[in-house]
Amino acid sequence: MAATPKIELRGVTKSFGDNAVLTGIDLQVAAQESLVIIGTSGCGKSVTLKCLNGLITPDSGSIKIDGVEILGEGRAAIENLRRRFGMTFQFGALFDSLPIWENVTFRLRQQQKLSKSAAREIAVATVTDLGLAPHVIDQYPAELSGGMQKRVALARAIADKPEILLFDEPTSGLDPITGGVIDRLIIDAVKRLGATTVTISHDMASVRRIADKVAMVHNGVILWCGDVADMDNSGIPEVHQFVHGLAEGPLTQAYPATKKAQG
Repeated sequence: MAATPKIELRGVTKSFGDNAVLTGIDLQVAAQESLVIIGTSGCGKSVTLKCLNGLITPDSGSIKIDGVEILGEGRAAIENLRRRFGMTFQFGALFDSLPIWENVTFRLRQQQKLSKSAAREIAVATVTDLGLAPHVIDQYPAELSGGMQKRVALARAIADKPEILLFDEPTSGLDPITGGVIDRLIIDAVKRLGATTVTISHDMASVRRIADKVAMVHNGVILWCGDVADMDNSGIPEVHQFVHGLAEGPLTQAYPATKKAQG
């Protein structure tokens, strides 16, 4: 008997006014598997992620965690569900007015009574696991480099040891070396936690490093999903164009030649 997927989406749809963003998303993610979602800007990748963790309510469809339906549940159930998730956002979304130790332990302190000393200990342990010096916990986000802010965002996502991790463009804005470091930290953190991960990424080098499976969203559905090793041989022109970053192909045929020439 096949194991129950950790995450399962069936026929998930979402429109904003007349704009149908998701028209029937079907996805399965096994426990401790790393799925990366790719696709052109505005195709619905972030909306899919936000539907998954309850930030956006789909118009229809089914979303199950460990075989249990989560759509249609009340606010309390959704809040309990979110405690099982950790998430990093594309631009970090750190609280500028809070020192790093308060950023890292923010959600933990919302969920349980923690003394300042206990919270600081957790923050130090978490950031040092990610290669940051202990004294960083007393600094503020604006005092850190982009790469350090990404590490802090990862520390916040994993501080309460979630079952499922969601990453929205974890290497965006980083140079290739720093991006590679962040990927390695993600891989190591996921292994320590035994977590299941869903990541959005445009960075194909990163995709190749962190993915077990890859899914491409196009026209509101999953156009292709398979093992990362099969990504280069999908046989689907849209996937081939996106994966290899080609200027010519079905993804850009809708643009007039003048727009292409202007970049």
